[in-house]
Amino acid sequence: MSYAQTSAAPASLRVVQLLVGIVCMVMIANLQYGWTLFVNPIDEKYHWGRAAIQVAFTIFILTETWLVPVEGWLVDRFGPKIVVLVGGVLVAISWVINSLADELWTLYIAAAIGGIGAGAVYGTSIGNALKWFPDRRGLAAGLTAAGFGAGSALTIIPIQGMIQSSGYQATFLWFGIGQGVVVVVLSLLLRAPQPGEAPASTRVQQSARDYTPVEVLASPIFWVMYVMFVLVGAGGLMATAQLAPIATDFQVAKIPVSLLGLTLPALTFALSIDRVLNGLTRPFFGWVSDNIGRENTMFIAFGLEAVGIWALSVFGQDPLMFVILSGLVFFAWGEIYSLFPSTCTDVYGAKYATTNAGLLYTAKGTASLLVPLANVLAAASGGWHAVFVVAALMNAVAAIMALAVLKPLRAAHYRVVPDVSSARPLAP
Repeated sequence: MSYAQTSAAPASLRVVQLLVGIVCMVMIANLQYGWTLFVNPIDEKYHWGRAAIQVAFTIFILTETWLVPVEGWLVDRFGPKIVVLVGGVLVAISWVINSLADELWTLYIAAAIGGIGAGAVYGTSIGNALKWFPDRRGLAAGLTAAGFGAGSALTIIPIQGMIQSSGYQATFLWFGIGQGVVVVVLSLLLRAPQPGEAPASTRVQQSARDYTPVEVLASPIFWVMYVMFVLVGAGGLMATAQLAPIATDFQVAKIPVSLLGLTLPALTFALSIDRVLNGLTRPFFGWVSDNIGRENTMFIAFGLEAVGIWALSVFGQDPLMFVILSGLVFFAWGEIYSLFPSTCTDVYGAKYATTNAGLLYTAKGTASLLVPLANVLAAASGGWHAVFVVAALMNAVAAIMALAVLKPLRAAHYRVVPDVSSARPLAP
């Protein structure tokens, strides 16, 4: 194993790589977080039913997540530039097809193409941040993921306005083209660090050995994190995809809410605040985890999410509480996209970080399979209460697993495999 290194990269280079990744994430955020705005208009035009339309959301999540390991494999071998460039092209193609879709199968094809493109951009951006910032891995992954979580916040009102004035099809077309072009241009600036350009860190325990993806799949720590990711991810994805239908069923969607000096319809306010908080939580909890440990942070965040989901089911029919509590739900959910990839790279090393984090990210796709079931459970139970209770319990279980299962497993892992505080730093 070689320890040959080049000189450390200027701080400005690391910052540029981080910022490019963040902006690319912003450009793909609407593919997921703006989707809920299109569900009702599509249903009003074609009457396919919300459950059938939401299958497209599930297809998007599946292709966005389950192909990330393949895209990560390409990135780890050929660099991030070409993968992100192709992703930007696919993102644009996806929304152009959405603008033309007049049959369900066409909508599903567009969702698959968009998922592949978004996954290429997402997985590459996160992996690049993990490699460039081993000294602040939680914060860097959180800031990058924040671009995806909060990226749609500024466009919620423009998208709503354009849907109302020009129709949802024109909105798909022009936003899709614009987002894709920006990603393609920025992809040309991306590159991975050379050995020694990224500084080592002893702030949190990190394995001094790099694990291959095959070794990761054989590790029990990986599967514990996978189960936890699914448990927490399912509730947040349900809220992301169903927030507009939930607001409509709670009869609060169009009721004006005054908060922070602004007055907006409850759904519009909730969507805007949710996106901001869903973005802020990622660097915030990533920074917290860099200082108090990954599992301790998971316990706090997942427990808060359980409380928030339960409270939304009980108090969400009040417009103001709907806005506040949906914000809490998104704040306590979005951190999984910084905590899990940083924990994964801490345990398994940075050399194959994009692929290994991508393998773990497929848990989001697995969780998305439960999103259509939320509609079924809501219909069977006569409301959303049962859905919220199940989601709250899943988060509570994940919170307990963080301390009772994951933390002891990681401690045992580092007793066998030395961490970077007791070994020479490895090249990313």
